[in-house]
Amino acid sequence: MTDESRGIGGTVGPPWSVDVLADLHAGVLDDAEAAELWPLVNADPEAREILAALDATQADLASLADVPAPPMPAEFAARLDAALAAEAAAKFPEPRTAPEQGNAPVVDLAAARRRRNKRLGWAAGVLTAAAAAVVAVTVAIPNTAQQSGTPNVAAPAPTGPSVGSDGSGAQALIGKAVGVRDFGPLQTEDKLDACIAAAGLDPEVRPEGIRPVNVGGKAGVMIILTTGKLAQFRLVAFGADCGPGNPAVLFDKVVGEK
Repeated sequence: MTDESRGIGGTVGPPWSVDVLADLHAGVLDDAEAAELWPLVNADPEAREILAALDATQADLASLADVPAPPMPAEFAARLDAALAAEAAAKFPEPRTAPEQGNAPVVDLAAARRRRNKRLGWAAGVLTAAAAAVVAVTVAIPNTAQQSGTPNVAAPAPTGPSVGSDGSGAQALIGKAVGVRDFGPLQTEDKLDACIAAAGLDPEVRPEGIRPVNVGGKAGVMIILTTGKLAQFRLVAFGADCGPGNPAVLFDKVVGEK
C-alpha cells in the first residue's frame, strides 16, 4: 500500500483511505499504528461501514471453499463425446477382425470419457483456486428456462455481480452502487416504478442507487433505499419478470447500523 496518510504522525481520519482501512482490517499494520487507528475508526460510522463491507467480502471468499465445482453442461459433454468418436473413426476407419501384425489399438470410449472427466475435475479445481486469489470469479451458465406464463420467451441471462439468494454479499456492493442508475433487464425507470409499486414500497423514497445483480443465478435489479438512520440502508432486489401485480422480490433486507 502507498497511502501517504498511513504513517504515524501523518493525516489520519475522515475521509478514510480504503487502503488504510483494508490494511487495518487485515492486521498487517504494526501494533502501535493499529492501536492508534482503531479508536478513530470505531468512532467513525463511515469507516465502520467500510469495515463491514470488508467482513462481508471475506465471508464470501471463505464460502468458496465449500462450493462444489459445477457440472459440465450436457451440450459441451456431447460435443466432447462426438469429437472423441470422430477422432477414433479417423484413426481406425475399418474394424480389423484378423490383424496381420500384432493387435490394433482399441479405443475404449468409456475409458476416454473417464479420462476426460478427470481432466475436467482438475481444471475446475484450478479455476476455483484462481478465483479465490483474485477476490472472486463467478461462473454463471445463462438461464435458458422460459418464464412462467410467457411461452417462447427465454428468461434474460443474469448480469452484474453475484449475491446469495437471500441477499448475502449485497452489502459489499453499496459503495459502488450509490449514484448508479442502471436498470439492467428492466431497461426503464417506468418498469422499475411498477415493480416498486407492486411491492408496496413508498414511492416517495427514491432509490439512492440502482444496478443489475445476479441473485443465485437469477437476473435481478437491486435498489438501495435510505431508512432515515445513519449508515443504514434497505436493499431490495426484483426479478426480471416483476411488474404490476407481480413484485417478484428476490430479497429484501436492511443492512448497516441498527
